[in-house]
Amino acid sequence: MSAIAERYDAVRARVIDAADAADRCADEITIVAVTKHVGVPEVRQAITAGCTDFGENRVQEFLGKYGLFPDVHWHFIGTLQSNKVKDVVGRAYLIHSVDSLKLLERVNVVAETKGVVQRVLLQVNVSGEGSKHGFEPDDVEEALRAATTMNGVQVCGLMTIAPFARAESVRWVFRSLAELFATLNAMRFNGSELHELSMGMTNDFPIAIEEGATIIRVGTAVFGR
Repeated sequence: MSAIAERYDAVRARVIDAADAADRCADEITIVAVTKHVGVPEVRQAITAGCTDFGENRVQEFLGKYGLFPDVHWHFIGTLQSNKVKDVVGRAYLIHSVDSLKLLERVNVVAETKGVVQRVLLQVNVSGEGSKHGFEPDDVEEALRAATTMNGVQVCGLMTIAPFARAESVRWVFRSLAELFATLNAMRFNGSELHELSMGMTNDFPIAIEEGATIIRVGTAVFGR
């Protein structure tokens, strides 16, 4: 067994433990293996180990890896510039990083032009850090209402990035996003429902799972440093 396979199995075991602690089913949680700075052989080893979902931060790397491994789910998780939207829409299984109404509108236009419906998450800057992108929590409702008039996007849920700190100290970030998620779902915009909460990375994903994450994004935990 490769080192990557061993680490992937260890992540799955930790997911199961965190889900059990929260009285949840581990099958509800998708592990997205982040391939930033990771080469093709390592991706191949992760696929062999059973990984089906991968995340890439940079468009050029996303395109190259998507082209080589089109049969797995490729998530785009990095900052997406408007002029690169056309390269990602229709290829990404899920775009995690729609961080403004302007970008949501651009994704919609490109998706309609291509004749596809692009699945997206709205990135929310829960922590309020100036270095992070995302909607202010109070602005997410407006974006969701706007999305109900768009034919080229399906907003599947929310995403956030917690500050890099001791895991327990960022629990409030995940809990706040989960509370926003529940509040928005209760509004039932045109009967639509949010299903995905993308939150938690290598250093804090068990806490995120305890607070309701359905997708975790882990790189170092799978591929090593």
